[in-house]
Amino acid sequence: MRIKFGELHIGEKARANLLHCCDTNWATGGPKVREFEEKWGNLFGYRENIAMSSGTDAGINACAMLHDFGARRGDEIIVPALSFVASSNAVLAAGFMPVFVDIERETMNIDPTRIEAAITPRTRAIQVVHTMGKPCEMDMILAIAREHGLKVLEDACEAHGAKYRGDFVGSHSDAATFSYYVAHLICCGEGGMVSTNNPEVAAVLRSTRTHGRRDGKLYFDFVRLGFNSKMNDLEASLGLEAIDVFWETFTTRKKNLRYLMENCADLSEFAWFNQEEEHEVLCPHAFSITLKDPSLNFTRMYAYLEEHGIQCKLNFGSLPTQHETFAWIGHKIGDFPEAEYVGENGLHMGCHQFLTQDDLDFMVENIHNYFRNEV
Repeated sequence: MRIKFGELHIGEKARANLLHCCDTNWATGGPKVREFEEKWGNLFGYRENIAMSSGTDAGINACAMLHDFGARRGDEIIVPALSFVASSNAVLAAGFMPVFVDIERETMNIDPTRIEAAITPRTRAIQVVHTMGKPCEMDMILAIAREHGLKVLEDACEAHGAKYRGDFVGSHSDAATFSYYVAHLICCGEGGMVSTNNPEVAAVLRSTRTHGRRDGKLYFDFVRLGFNSKMNDLEASLGLEAIDVFWETFTTRKKNLRYLMENCADLSEFAWFNQEEEHEVLCPHAFSITLKDPSLNFTRMYAYLEEHGIQCKLNFGSLPTQHETFAWIGHKIGDFPEAEYVGENGLHMGCHQFLTQDDLDFMVENIHNYFRNEV
């Protein structure tokens, strides 16, 4: 593949950090993880930051935290019908039931006008996902949560540095989760984070990530549901380098994303692309294409771009109806028409900081060539 979805380049600072781990014989969670948590929080003003072994583990722990605030096993968490599977898997792994709500086709985010209809006496939280780095409509979602006494969780794994009405995503909710996989703006190889401005929530999360021990204790005194979810210093060694250049990375990726958006704008008759509105700052996670006319044939578009060296990923699809893993819940095709449409007609590709101008032009050319051949 000429254009990969994401790349990891290990620089001199990360190498020095890794060598220091070797020299000190310290590879588990330790001083570098604590430094990473502090610097991550300083980037965005999050008061409490609890590093995890992956974005998925961040989601599991964020959901499990609800047990300390009145939730019981089998209670419900509202989730978008379309997202990366980890968001809903986390709900199940923490002992809860995902209740799916359809999305808005153009934004691929949960449709806030459909949330209240999904609330039952067993609903304990609303988990939103800022898909492709586009912030959800948090004002409406928070108002619904307040009215019904629900917690709000933000899956911001794809939204490092995104803003909603002037505030960074992650600052609007009870807890926000982030991923540091290779395709994301900050990469630790693996790794994740839960950020919160609530010290009580943070104390629970520091316990759940280490088997449910009492916060700060090493003794075998387990007081709640817990997991082995700790980040290690090897992962933090990579992330510390990425934090130091975060805004440079963000600016470069945003420039790449805008170039793709602007140079494909003439195709807006045929497809939806990333959207950035006045009240938000979009995170440059990926460049997304969703066909407006299914006859343009998503399957051929995917194959065409891959054959020409551009790595593509599906726009997730409807988890409850287009992925077998959730078939046991009993939904059927047609229950989530917007998510299903996007799943049948959308893909995304990288806009990462290591792309050259020639790479971007190559992407634009091949996208246009596909539509030119189909229309």
